[in-house]
Amino acid sequence: VGRPRGRFGDTLVAVTGAGSGIGRETAFAFARAGAELVVSDIDEATVKETAAEIAARGGTAHPYVLDVSDAGAVEAFAERVSAEHGVPDIVVNNAGIGQAGCFLDTPVEEFDRVLEINLGGVVNGCRSFGRRLVERGTGGYIVNVASMAAYAPQQSLIAYCTSKAANYMFSDCLRAELDAAGVGVTTICPGVINTNIISTTRFSAPVGKDDNVDGRRGQIGRLFALRHYGPDKVAKAILSSVEKKKPIRPVAPEAYAVYGLSRVAPQALRNAARVRVI
Repeated sequence: VGRPRGRFGDTLVAVTGAGSGIGRETAFAFARAGAELVVSDIDEATVKETAAEIAARGGTAHPYVLDVSDAGAVEAFAERVSAEHGVPDIVVNNAGIGQAGCFLDTPVEEFDRVLEINLGGVVNGCRSFGRRLVERGTGGYIVNVASMAAYAPQQSLIAYCTSKAANYMFSDCLRAELDAAGVGVTTICPGVINTNIISTTRFSAPVGKDDNVDGRRGQIGRLFALRHYGPDKVAKAILSSVEKKKPIRPVAPEAYAVYGLSRVAPQALRNAARVRVI
């Protein structure tokens, strides 16, 4: 009472991977805009930090520990959230991991792990919350965080690119399906964003050539830092995309440029992929 209603006032927003990076900044942005947050992450300490920071700023956030690659856990999470707080009006499937390495250098279990989190986590979230949004019958919104890598092939990021490209196509198909129920779907495709993803990325190197992994990680991390393009800008794009109902939203100049190139000159990107950059 006595305070102006925010852009997303009276809105419940669920964000996965909210313990750091894009997820945390997205939660902060929605909270500033008046939303109530359900934040989740596989790391209990960091997601509690996110919720505590939101509360310190006068917002409301409920932290949960969640492994998005576990379909059963995601379904139980959706059921609990819906029972305790209601069905979220907006669901942001952001949780993901990085992975670098060529296909023949990447262990089977590592390739599968990337798909289970980056694609499976999005599918699980959309299945559990999408069904509840449709059954509620009052519309809603789903945001799936993919990457510029979804349309920019790179031999040194093959598992990551594959997972994000699948995320991209899955979102396109889901958007068509949920349209009749009034549930929108936006695919977010960030470019080079300065987050902690490099420090947590696993590098798969050829046998006998893994002694320089830490050096390459540090070099790439410094390049990302010098880019000075933070996750807060991705968060701003997410809120804007929900308001404007954007189907696809590249974030950062290079993401827009490569997106355009992928539409008009895809062979140029295929040729560029032959150059190993990591």
